[in-house]
Amino acid sequence: MAGFSENVGFESFYTDLKNTEKKDAVLTSKQQIDRLLRPGHTYLNLNPFEVLQIEPETDVETAKKKFKRLSLLIHPDKNQDDRDRADKAFDIVKKAVATIEDPDQLSQCRDVYVEAKARLNIIMSEKRRKLKKDGKDPVIDEDTEAGYSKALWVVVTKVFADREKKRKALEDRANEEKRRNAEEAVAAAEKKRLEQEYAKNYEETRDDRVGSWKKFKTKNEKKGRPMPGAFKPPKPKLETSGK
Repeated sequence: MAGFSENVGFESFYTDLKNTEKKDAVLTSKQQIDRLLRPGHTYLNLNPFEVLQIEPETDVETAKKKFKRLSLLIHPDKNQDDRDRADKAFDIVKKAVATIEDPDQLSQCRDVYVEAKARLNIIMSEKRRKLKKDGKDPVIDEDTEAGYSKALWVVVTKVFADREKKRKALEDRANEEKRRNAEEAVAAAEKKRLEQEYAKNYEETRDDRVGSWKKFKTKNEKKGRPMPGAFKPPKPKLETSGK
């Protein structure tokens, strides 16, 4: 999210975006593709309501109708001169409507707005507190409908980005654990294979080892040498008279 704010800036981007869009009006094919592939679109398009240009409370059937109208505008077959970008834009709107059609994902996306409004209330309270402390009129931009909508858009976008960042972190952690478990399983399997191979070789060479030992033992016995580890009785001591 930091990369987006540094390259574009929420404030200036929102102004440019809303100056281009007209409420309840359909943009041209090129404008829609430009909108969906604008700088920072990776994070901005996490919001399926923003992608389809609908309100969070919009019902699923209405969202699907909006998707149909939008997809007809940006479909790659109808934008042959800009097919690569149209492909990308089309995938974005397909993902957005799929998210809305999933009850669990739809609920999570609507929860983003609940969280964003709670965050914004804290931000607004802090702004008013600071103004009062400085002896100024505690009137802020967010007190107007336009100012509030703008600020809410910014916070909603950030909440979506924060959740995506958290999701990726959890996914990376799970993948790392999966990789580590796989490596441990491979190591355990290799250890078991080596142990089995050693046991097999040990058993297969048992007769050779026994035969070699017998030859060695026979050779030493002929020469009168004690066997390694064999018991050697102590030499008897002669008794001496104490007289």
